[in-house]
Amino acid sequence: MLISYTSNTFPTDYVPTVFDNFSANVVVDGSTVNLGLWDTAAKKWIPELRHYASNVPVVLVGTKLDLRDDKQFLIDHPGITPITTAQAKVLSHNRLRNVAVIAHVDHGKTTLMDRLLRQCGADIPHERAMDSISLERERGITIASKVTSISWKENELNMVDTPGHADFGGEVERVVGMVEGAILVVDAGEGPLAQTKFVLAKALKYGLRPILLLNKVDRPAVSEERCNEVESLVFDLFANLGASEEQLDFPVLYASAKEGWASTTFTKEPPSNSKNMSELLDAIINHVPPPRASIEAPFQMLVSMMERDFYLGRILTGRISAGVIHIGDKIHGIRSTDSGVEKIEDGKVVKLMKKQGTNIVMIDSAGAGDIVSMAGLTIPSIGHTVANPEVMTALPTVELDPPTISMTFSVNDSPLAGRDGTHLTGGKIGSRLTAEAETNLAINVIPGLSESYEVQGRGELQLGILIENMRREGFELSVSPPKVMYKTEKGEKLEPLEELTIEVNEEHVGLVMEALSHRRAEVIDMGPVAGHPGRTRLSLTCPSRGLVGYRSVFSSDTRGTGFMHRAFLTYAKYRGPLGHVRKGVLVSMGHGTITAHALMSLEARGTLFVTPGMESYDGMIVGEHSRDTDLDVNPVRAKELSNMRSAGKDENVKLSPPRLMTLEEAIGYVASDELIEVTPKTIRLRKRYLDANKRKAMRNRPKD
Repeated sequence: MLISYTSNTFPTDYVPTVFDNFSANVVVDGSTVNLGLWDTAAKKWIPELRHYASNVPVVLVGTKLDLRDDKQFLIDHPGITPITTAQAKVLSHNRLRNVAVIAHVDHGKTTLMDRLLRQCGADIPHERAMDSISLERERGITIASKVTSISWKENELNMVDTPGHADFGGEVERVVGMVEGAILVVDAGEGPLAQTKFVLAKALKYGLRPILLLNKVDRPAVSEERCNEVESLVFDLFANLGASEEQLDFPVLYASAKEGWASTTFTKEPPSNSKNMSELLDAIINHVPPPRASIEAPFQMLVSMMERDFYLGRILTGRISAGVIHIGDKIHGIRSTDSGVEKIEDGKVVKLMKKQGTNIVMIDSAGAGDIVSMAGLTIPSIGHTVANPEVMTALPTVELDPPTISMTFSVNDSPLAGRDGTHLTGGKIGSRLTAEAETNLAINVIPGLSESYEVQGRGELQLGILIENMRREGFELSVSPPKVMYKTEKGEKLEPLEELTIEVNEEHVGLVMEALSHRRAEVIDMGPVAGHPGRTRLSLTCPSRGLVGYRSVFSSDTRGTGFMHRAFLTYAKYRGPLGHVRKGVLVSMGHGTITAHALMSLEARGTLFVTPGMESYDGMIVGEHSRDTDLDVNPVRAKELSNMRSAGKDENVKLSPPRLMTLEEAIGYVASDELIEVTPKTIRLRKRYLDANKRKAMRNRPKD
């Protein structure tokens, strides 16, 4: 038990902090306890502390003055150990553990975090408590890494929840430098998949001590033999990624995060008295080392996360690499440049805070190894160092994998522009993208011509999330189709290659392999899925450009029964042009309201993207042509009126349901001569050049 003196009375949920002053109130295991009244004549406190010391060992913290003779009676007890404040700081440091939860998508990271929070007494208002972004809750995915703190057996655990999708790999990369350990969550049925390899490689590269958690072992298809097989696969993956002997000596736990239990031995249903996460929490304390940081050195912290608060301005989050920080301390921001270290800004700590469970609490001080957030500087961003003014050494930043695709964001110049949005100008679009790049290091923004901006990222999903956030904020913009970013080394053209893992029913294997062959994919391995008769798993490598727009095709080909996972692998030799992957489109040549009469005659030409009553303009795409060429059509043509009537002329028009695309589907569908028009209310596809004559001239222009 660690007891900390406080100068005031705090609520019972106050987090213990070491202070130098002594008073009648002390914090005992998080609760404020009054030692009694000061007896002026006897010059001693009424020794109620002895009651606590009789039950559990007590560590009494104070300065040398606090431990003077007239208080000796307090520590003259076998259960009470006196230490100084300086010793207490070291003790607190040794009770810290910083751990990231990493996994492939949908293997149970966020559910595991919910159960750990509940186990440690946090109030969880809803499932996926760590997902604070509205899009995360809507889509059931983790987009950004988050940090929270929980207490277990007098230890403080800083837990980092990370995304599982390959597109958000930058979120994993930027937080691995904040932690000393990682819980690798693997679905016991599926085994290690593409993103498992990616996140594990990052964890091993930075020397993290791993804990393997085989999740979902309560499923009927999962047996002890299957768990042993998955454990062997994971061990081989560790070895292939160059894990050290220390990292290869990882503990293995079996869990059902959904049911809220973990065990060091295989079981399908643990006894009711051990149906909890205590064994996993104990494994973290016993296996993950305390932070490697000096508490005596001057303060230094690498900024790993940044957010904005309406009142406090920039809030910078990171792990304290050295020293201690207090409210009011002077600090400055620095960064490395080609010519040395540059000072960015001077300031002082205005607020210091931590997230504990699902709550944000204000703290007065924090020491080396802890993960905290602070306010007080207005310029430093992710990758910069915040330090004591004496320090002019910038901490090394985490190396991120390069972006693989880019899209161009520009002002919406369609005839329907300005009807839905409030942020319409190129300047506002540029400011928003710049702000995004400051908080998301995996995105690069390069200004272009005519108020356009090239946005580079990891994949369609990542850029699609950015576009969706912008349209919800009231932006209107035009977006180009994704463009793969090539490299040239020694005169050879290189392109980003991705590792693809696909699981489908046996009857769909041929169709999937045929579609991927047109996209320059190459099969690495193929075999049955353990525990799932009639299912086949394919492992392939495929150029990133070949996978643009493939997810919707895959879903259609497998009738929604297939699973596809992808992760960036490397840059490799260009594999040549893709085969034919899309038909032509139906292009509007009329401006006005779309009519049912016009669409009735267009249904035979292909698949429609619009419904009667929608607005149309010249150059807008209203459907997919049944042939490989584009076709100009008039979707606004009205029924001719006359004073003659005949039988059957006034029947209702029955149209097939149109194909209404989501933003991600539109990003994957558009061709190089097309754009996506994005507004808060609508997503439209259009030709880059709205005039038909100009489009014809551009088609006939000789290619470079």
